[in-house]
Amino acid sequence: MSRLITESGLKKLKQELEEKSITVRQNIANAIKEAKEQGDLSENAEYSAAKQQQAENEVRIAELEMMIKNAEVVKHDKRDSSAQIGSKVTVKTNGKEMLFEIVGINESDPSTNKISNESPIGNALIGNEVGDRVEVSIPNGSMSYEIVAIS
Repeated sequence: MSRLITESGLKKLKQELEEKSITVRQNIANAIKEAKEQGDLSENAEYSAAKQQQAENEVRIAELEMMIKNAEVVKHDKRDSSAQIGSKVTVKTNGKEMLFEIVGINESDPSTNKISNESPIGNALIGNEVGDRVEVSIPNGSMSYEIVAIS
């Protein structure tokens, strides 16, 4: 199943994969080697911790490889005036403006206002233009957003 992603998002995944595959793997291998040199592995906390790090790193590498393999890069079409993946959308709600960047699910980071195209707000914004109002269902009702700018 392919996952939509922006070009910059794919680049970040590839950079993380390279870091985890080369640098982190080597650092963990060095830590395991040093721990083995200390002798008895059955009571060696450093060895156990390094092996745990190794397992976690290998799981993340496998995840990254799968995400990259299944990535479908979406190019932001500047000629299209509607909100789409890669768009930065300024909305107004309750007199307050907020800026969201619509990205693929693997890139979403709500703390930096990068919202997934599959999130309720992202999904509601897709395909709409400046001046449109969208309603987004929330647990205790709905919120109305007016699109004031798209870039």
